[in-house]
Amino acid sequence: MNEPLLTWLNHVAIAVPDLNRAAAQYRALGAAVTEPQDLPDHGVTVVFVTLPNTKIELLQPLDDSSPIAKFLTRNPTGGVHHLCFEVHDINAASAKLIDNGVSILGDGNPKIGAHGKPVIFANPKDFQGTLIELEQI
Repeated sequence: MNEPLLTWLNHVAIAVPDLNRAAAQYRALGAAVTEPQDLPDHGVTVVFVTLPNTKIELLQPLDDSSPIAKFLTRNPTGGVHHLCFEVHDINAASAKLIDNGVSILGDGNPKIGAHGKPVIFANPKDFQGTLIELEQI
């Protein structure tokens, strides 16, 4: 039997119109929240809410050209943007997705994500309308 490619849920990402306000809401609940980090290659500023069993990534667009800005145009109050799963080998995971008819967004090559590790995104049209991020551990 083949070993599963997905190992763990890394985080749930939520697009927000006001990153500081959203982070404050989680801090008020006693959660640890990281400092904001700009990710120009992805067009976002992020913080992570760290929980004992996973993380929540809060995303705010860097500018109007960001995919998150487009998401917030359709969902002005914000909402769940994607799920991120950990994989041991990003290239093997990408090849497996492609073999199964899934489109990889962008140029198809991994980019460095918020945790400094390679990531890819699978087209939500191929995953029941849910954007899926894979991050190499």
